[in-house]
Amino acid sequence: MKKFRLLTPGPTAIPEKVLAKFAEPIVHHRTSLFEAQFKELQSQLQWLFQTKEIVLTLTSTGTGAMEAAVANLFSGMNASTPHADEVITVNAGKFGERWTKIAKAYNLNTHEIVVERGKAVTIAAIEKELRAHPQVKAVLFQASETSTGALMPIKAIADLCKKHQVLSVCDGITAVGIFDVPMDAWELDVLITGSQKALMLPPGLAFIALSARAWKANESSNLPKFYFDLKKERKAQEKMQTAWTPAISLVQGAVVSLKMLQDEGHQKLFATHEMLALATRNAATALGLELFSDAPSPVLTTVKVPAKFTVDEGKKIAKIMQEKYGVIITGGQDELMGKILRLSHFGYCDIFDVANGISALELALLELAYPLELGKGVAAVMKTFKDSGLAL
Repeated sequence: MKKFRLLTPGPTAIPEKVLAKFAEPIVHHRTSLFEAQFKELQSQLQWLFQTKEIVLTLTSTGTGAMEAAVANLFSGMNASTPHADEVITVNAGKFGERWTKIAKAYNLNTHEIVVERGKAVTIAAIEKELRAHPQVKAVLFQASETSTGALMPIKAIADLCKKHQVLSVCDGITAVGIFDVPMDAWELDVLITGSQKALMLPPGLAFIALSARAWKANESSNLPKFYFDLKKERKAQEKMQTAWTPAISLVQGAVVSLKMLQDEGHQKLFATHEMLALATRNAATALGLELFSDAPSPVLTTVKVPAKFTVDEGKKIAKIMQEKYGVIITGGQDELMGKILRLSHFGYCDIFDVANGISALELALLELAYPLELGKGVAAVMKTFKDSGLAL
């Protein structure tokens, strides 16, 4: 019987403890039973975000939290406001592009920085836009661009925003709980994540925290909002309730998964993800594969499909890994389709999951006549783990 292993950048594998929680009877959300669980979740989320601010729970995917950030912080043109707010968006890939699309959907005056795929945005590029557009209200960016595996200079962006007195709005959907993104210490104004990433849950919950500066901006925002009205949500969630019907089972599961993360602790979590990323990169280079990103993220490793392969052959690698060996990874998107492979190593993932993924990759490459020494990548994975001194 084939066992499937999920090494995708979301959704990720779900721990058995969390699955067992989903099997328990559901509670009603307007009861003290739910309120007690929600209170615990709020405290856990503050630990996760490393913030004293309230972290709001939304029943949506992470994109809902991204839209909520835009709808609740900015103003559009109307009879009393002759100009729409200006924002800078960093488009370093498919998900940075989403900030641009959301901002434009709300008719904001949007200045987009397009970054070469696989690279991180430079502080110089953002500063140039800030100087060219002194009325800008915020910079919207990714912590880690999941479509390319590139890590952004998060703290440097936050520092630059503070210097220019604009809001830093960070999509940490594939960052929070994987590597260090301390919201308060770095003075990020908005930080977002989603349930199907480091939290080891199914899709369906998004989480967003705002700084005092961001809540002040919320007071003057005139963009239309109803379901994603964060002021309304904050009022309800301060009373351990939600404005609308929540995904109750996911909330119950989140309490369990976050307890697992807390038991690991920030330091162990971050060190483990760094080690898994290094093990994957070492395996790829041992097999003669070239890394795609020159600013590699601890979230996932992107490797170039060997130059000898056509785009169609490049697409076959992930297909063979899934259909023959039960290991599910993802390829590139849009112009990168068939040109890169994305191997994730976060969430409910350990060194043996990574080793299984690399072994399936070796077998798939061999089937497509790529010359390699079988087991060389796996050996690199295990050596990296041994050298790290980290325990499971």
